[in-house]
Amino acid sequence: MNKQLKKLAILGSTGSIGTSTLSICESFPDRYQVVSLAAGSNIDAAFAQCQRWRPKVISIATEQLAAELSSRLFAAGITGIEVVSGTAGTIHVATLPDVNFVVSAIVGVAGLEATYAAVCAGKTIGLANKECLVAAGELIIAAAQKHNVALLPIDSEHNAVHQCMRGGTPAEVHQVWLTASGGPFRNTPIADFASITPAQALKHPTWVMGQRITIDSATMMNKGFEVIEACRLFHLPPDQVRVTIHPQSTVHSLVEFVDGSILAQISVTDMRLPILYALAYPERVPVASKVPLTFDLASLAHLDFAQPDLNRFPCLRLAYEAAAIGGDACIALNAADEIAVAAFLSHQIPFLGIPRTIEAVLSLTKVNHPQSIQDVLTADAAARECAQSVIAQQLTARV
Repeated sequence: MNKQLKKLAILGSTGSIGTSTLSICESFPDRYQVVSLAAGSNIDAAFAQCQRWRPKVISIATEQLAAELSSRLFAAGITGIEVVSGTAGTIHVATLPDVNFVVSAIVGVAGLEATYAAVCAGKTIGLANKECLVAAGELIIAAAQKHNVALLPIDSEHNAVHQCMRGGTPAEVHQVWLTASGGPFRNTPIADFASITPAQALKHPTWVMGQRITIDSATMMNKGFEVIEACRLFHLPPDQVRVTIHPQSTVHSLVEFVDGSILAQISVTDMRLPILYALAYPERVPVASKVPLTFDLASLAHLDFAQPDLNRFPCLRLAYEAAAIGGDACIALNAADEIAVAAFLSHQIPFLGIPRTIEAVLSLTKVNHPQSIQDVLTADAAARECAQSVIAQQLTARV
C-alpha cells in the first residue's frame, strides 16, 4: 500500500466542491481513494458516483431516497455498497475507521454534526463549510486541539492565508487581509440600495454561485462569515482580520507580518487548487500534467484595493460585532441571514431589510456560549424563529 494514500470521506459529494474533489481523485488515483460519500438529495448523481467510485458507504438525505438508491444499485448489479440516510448516515460516512481525511462541503448547518463527529474521531478535515466554523467554531476548534486534528481550509481566501502563514510563525503575524470582489453594488449609490431587486443582486460580476452565497456576496455578509472563520482558524482577534475590496479577484488573500513584510497568494481561480493543497498538505503536488492551469501574469498589470464602506455594507459591520461577542451571536448571525436572504429572494422584504432583520435578531440574542453541538442547533432554531418573527413584523408595518 502506498504510504501517501489518503482515504477520503466526501460530505457534499454532488456539489461543486465534492465533484471537484472527485476530479482530483481521478487525476491522482495513487494518492487518493474514495471510501465514503454523503450525497444529499441528488439521487441520479449519487447513483453515478456509486457506479464510478464504488464507495463502501453512501449517505443520502432521506430513508425513501436511500431505499430508491438501493433498488437502483441492485438492479444494476452493483453490490457491496452500504446505503444509509439522514444525519446519522452522514455521521457514519464521516467516521468510518478506514477514512483518514474528511472533506466537509455540505452547505449550511446540515454538515455540522458530521464534521464535529469526524474531528472527535481524529480525522483530518478539509473544511469548505463556512457554517461549521461560524456557528460552532468554538466547539470545533476546541475538539480539534483536544484530538490533535488538522483543520485545513478549502475556501480560497482561508486556504490562501494558510499558505502565506507558512512564511512565519503565528506570533510573527501582524494582521491578515481577506480580499473581496465587492459584489455587484460596490459602486452603486447608497440612495439606490432601497430599490435593489433580487434579479439585480443575483448578477455577480465575477462568480457564478448558488443564490444565497450570491446575495451574501452582494451584502458582503459572505466576507463577514469569512472574518469569523479566519478568527477561529488562525486564532486571531477580529481587529487583526481585515477586509479589502479587490475587484480583480487575482490576489486571494494576504498576510502582513510584524516586520512589515506582506505575503500574498496568487493563482488561477480554480477551486481544484485549494482542494488539492488541503488534500496534499504538507506536501505540494505537481499538477501541470494532470490539472493544466496556467496563470496569466498579464492579469497582475492592474490591481485595485480599497477599504470597504461599512455604511454601504452594514452586514460586514454586524459580522465584526458578532465575531467580537462569539457564541450565540455568531449562530444568530448565520441563521438570521439565511432567513432574511430567503425572504428577500421571495420579495417579502427589500434588500436593506436583510441587514435590518439580522441586526434586530442580534439585539434580541443573549450572550451565551454553547457547550455542545445540540446547544448550537437549539440556538440556531431559536434564531431562525426570531428572524421569521422580525420579518413578519416588517411585513405588518408595510401593510
